[in-house]
Amino acid sequence: MPISQQLLASADDVEHALYDAIARADLDALMALWADDEEIACVHPGAPRLLGHAAIRASWEMIFARGPVHIRPRHLHVSHNMSSSVHTLIEEVDVPDDPDWQEAHILATNVYLKTPQGWRLVLHHASIAPGRPADAATPSQGVLH
Repeated sequence: MPISQQLLASADDVEHALYDAIARADLDALMALWADDEEIACVHPGAPRLLGHAAIRASWEMIFARGPVHIRPRHLHVSHNMSSSVHTLIEEVDVPDDPDWQEAHILATNVYLKTPQGWRLVLHHASIAPGRPADAATPSQGVLH
């Protein structure tokens, strides 16, 4: 059964599915995790804020054109109640197919809401962790994720 038809029982379920879809460069699976709302937002490291399904889908399509992105979520902190969950974490990102790539550490916030369709992502905000070189998100490397 496609994710869009599954009832995702927890924000943790969505988060696991999120990083799995990114690791497989599965755009349809990734987009099925977002809330059915045009107020959703995504901020990739060093990039402008994107609002709505079309803009977010286009950004991930461009990222996945280079292949899967391997992210290891670390140091998760969760704040939640019955209808929302805020996850802050460090993403260790590497691109194994790029010999010039060096692992990046990204600070990320994922916000989930409980909807009639189960838990869904409403915000993914990622930025370069402090202490990283300022050129870690230069246009030559493109958007990290």
